[in-house]
Amino acid sequence: MDIITMGRSSIDLYSQNIGADFIDIKGFNAFVGGSPLNIAVGAQRLGLQTTLLTGVGNDKTGDFILNFLKKEKVNTSFIPRIPYARTSAVLLGIQPPDCFPLVYYRDNCADSEITIDHVKAANIKNYRLLEVSATALNKEPSRSAVFYAIEQAAENGVEVLLDVDFRADQWNDIRSFGLMVRSLLPKVDIAIGTEEEILAATLQDASQVSIAHQQISAPEIKGNLDDAIKIILETGVKVLIVKKGSHGVTIYTKNDKPVDVPGFPVEVLNVLGAGDAFASGFIYGHLTGLDLYKSCRMGNASGAWVVQKPGCANDMPTKKEIDELIASRGGL
Repeated sequence: MDIITMGRSSIDLYSQNIGADFIDIKGFNAFVGGSPLNIAVGAQRLGLQTTLLTGVGNDKTGDFILNFLKKEKVNTSFIPRIPYARTSAVLLGIQPPDCFPLVYYRDNCADSEITIDHVKAANIKNYRLLEVSATALNKEPSRSAVFYAIEQAAENGVEVLLDVDFRADQWNDIRSFGLMVRSLLPKVDIAIGTEEEILAATLQDASQVSIAHQQISAPEIKGNLDDAIKIILETGVKVLIVKKGSHGVTIYTKNDKPVDVPGFPVEVLNVLGAGDAFASGFIYGHLTGLDLYKSCRMGNASGAWVVQKPGCANDMPTKKEIDELIASRGGL
């Protein structure tokens, strides 16, 4: 197998009324989501062999997620049913271009109940790359499971990619987000995050974070981005990729100058899932032998595809679709 992704999974209910204020929404479409799930589906559609390690409840929403994943040919062999927990859920309003209020239902959620034993069963050593989401670090036992998975990957020569996935409302003390992330980075090969997530990984005071219109995935975080990047690179992570929305990404390594990688400008419908699409495209490029620049261009193209669509995993591009988009914009 090529990659195993680890962390959140959910049923995502997205507004059917594009542009409507949340209080005026008349109905929702049912999709699947969660960053690791989205990345697994995206990479699988591009041609990699993927496994998802998450947890679902013994409930109909769990059935919904597993049925979707099996149709997508994502390996679900290591997804346990957690009998005392519920499958996670998310509600989203869609008011393009820049208002996407989120409501998470993650009390007693099944994906936070992944344990070290679940990681052992998945045999991390059998993969080329392990991708983990930082949201899985917010509580036990999933926190220890992530640490163990990364330890196993490092011991067995499996590349580690960390998605610096920051959801402020999922942390009792948001300063602990940075503590957890920074403690993992010495064993991480590639870290990917937005500018806000990079700042969150180094913040010292909760007052630095503010969230308007319940846009949990797009907080405003005060701080010096250059200083934050320097702190992260000094942890020992080999590559840091900072996502900058429509401006593409910038690649940072400790001893080289930053490299800007332009994006593919498109008309935005829904930004949620764009970062996960980037990760899946990047991983595909990286594991098929492209250099960092071209892998990021592949990721940017995948992200550009998804922001034009209403869903996340459901709307990830195929290899043919992404090749056509790239060709129409001048190539990698």
